[in-house]
Order: sequence, then structure tokens, then C-alpha cells
Amino acid sequence: MYRLWIAVIFFIGIGACSHAPERNNSNTLYADLGGQQGLENLVDSFIHNIGQDPAMLPFFKDAKVSRFRDLFIVHLCSLANGPCSYSGDSMEDIHTGMHIDEAHFNRVVELLIDAMNENRISVVTQNRLLARLAPLRASIIHR
Repeated sequence: MYRLWIAVIFFIGIGACSHAPERNNSNTLYADLGGQQGLENLVDSFIHNIGQDPAMLPFFKDAKVSRFRDLFIVHLCSLANGPCSYSGDSMEDIHTGMHIDEAHFNRVVELLIDAMNENRISVVTQNRLLARLAPLRASIIHR
């Protein structure tokens, strides 16, 4: 069931985690996202947004929210060069058979952007995160 919740993190995958580390830890994406507390706040807002969206909620009706939350935070932390290491399933494995189309994918991105705006994450930082998430699109759509 958590596979459905993980669908939301369509762009947080192993491929993105191989991104080269940033050199100055005080200027990492992780720090710019607010560190651990910032990621927790972002994910909480994101989950809330999903819960309010009638088009996306059916993908997550049987999901264990606490598990999704924990895995999403770790995945974002790893992706952002934080002190975490994601070792969960690949995005392709998670999304296979879910029939996610372009509209679903785009809506989830919108919900993430809304969550980043709600948490006052700068557009520059948003774009840095989205650039790391974008390569995962092909592992998620039409599976």
C-alpha cells in the first residue's frame, strides 16, 4: 500500500541520488531547504495538499501515511546532499502498474510547488530541487 503514497515522490529516486555532492555544506540544497526540520515541514505540507486533492487522493487511499512521510523525508534529504541515504525501492519499481500519466505527474509537481511556496522556499531553491527530481519522470509515467 505504501507504493501508492510513494507515487507522489515520483521524482525522488536512486538516479537522482547519484548527483554530485556540493562542496560547501553551508550552501547545500539540504541547508537551503531548511535542513531536517525544513524537509519535515515541506513533506507535511505536501501530504496535506495531496489529502485535499480529489484527483490525487485515490492513488493514496490505502497508503500508510507515516511510512510515506518517513521515506519521502529520507529521499529528499539524500537527494539534497543531506546526511541521509535512501535505500528504498526504485521509482520504476514503485510506479510500475500505477498507470500514471502526464496529467497525474504534472499535478503532483504542482502540489509539491505549492508546498514549497507554503514553506517560503525561494524560487531559486525550488528550481534546484526540481532539477534534481526531473530526471525521474521517465521512471514514473506510463508504467
